[in-house]
Amino acid sequence: MAIFVLKYLDIMEKQIESARPTEMKKYSSQFSSFGSDYVFSRVTKTDQFAEFNRHTMRMGGLAIVMCLRGKVEMDVNLRPYTLSPNSLMVIGPDSVFNVRDIDWDEIDGYVFIISPDFIRDINFEISVMTTMSLSPNPHPVLNLSDDEVKLMSRYLDLIHFNTVDNTNARYARSIARSLIAASVYQLMQFVAKRRTSAATPALSRRANYLKEFMHLVTLHHRRERSVAFYAGKLFISPKYLSLIIKESTGRSAAEWIDDYVILEAKNLLRFSGKNVQQVAYELNFSSQSSFGKYFKHLTGMSPTKFQRS
Repeated sequence: MAIFVLKYLDIMEKQIESARPTEMKKYSSQFSSFGSDYVFSRVTKTDQFAEFNRHTMRMGGLAIVMCLRGKVEMDVNLRPYTLSPNSLMVIGPDSVFNVRDIDWDEIDGYVFIISPDFIRDINFEISVMTTMSLSPNPHPVLNLSDDEVKLMSRYLDLIHFNTVDNTNARYARSIARSLIAASVYQLMQFVAKRRTSAATPALSRRANYLKEFMHLVTLHHRRERSVAFYAGKLFISPKYLSLIIKESTGRSAAEWIDDYVILEAKNLLRFSGKNVQQVAYELNFSSQSSFGKYFKHLTGMSPTKFQRS
């Protein structure tokens, strides 16, 4: 599993052509990939490698690693973690990690890596973004019950078999978007269930600012894209708000606002039935042209091209 993850991440980072991941099949008993959008691997003890790469790597996309049997020891952002049976780890974009050791005699697990571009193309509800944002440094390892492991295994297997068995790329990609969205919602349900049974700690002032900022962006992103607007609502300066958000999440307040707006724009363009001009009006842009420039700057394609894709 270590070699697969590290080698595929290297492929993603260098943006090598989509055909290249097929070379990784030899590292896994089950393997599938959809171009550079995502890659799936089921790894068992039969996939043990003679070589073992312990180089530190940077995660290009989002990774879900679930351990069914055996043990995996790794460092994520310089912190040590252990994946034991019935545990799952989510490694976020831009995380730095390395795999230190794997129990090859017993290992059985899943590795699923999604590119940042594909994540942004999934029809998530805005509330999902908020919930994920309120815990900027969550513990990445989630211990699951037997039933939860079976449920997540079904989701991951469905994604794999959809990729392998569907010959129509257009529909396979759309199905994958829905399955991955369902998987993320299910993970959040697992987390929410655990949070309701635990005492809620008092939030620091900065944590409160972060929580309120995310709440305000959820409420107002369709109309307001200025950091100054949100800072005014919180009665602090734009500079101080930007500092808090950057230090808490590793991303600027402006980037969070843009993410919300782009996610909303993509959902409207693809699922609302509205044309580009109507979407621009819905999101309070002065003109279709200004919306087009904003959208293309952040996504690399025009709203019209995205809507037709």
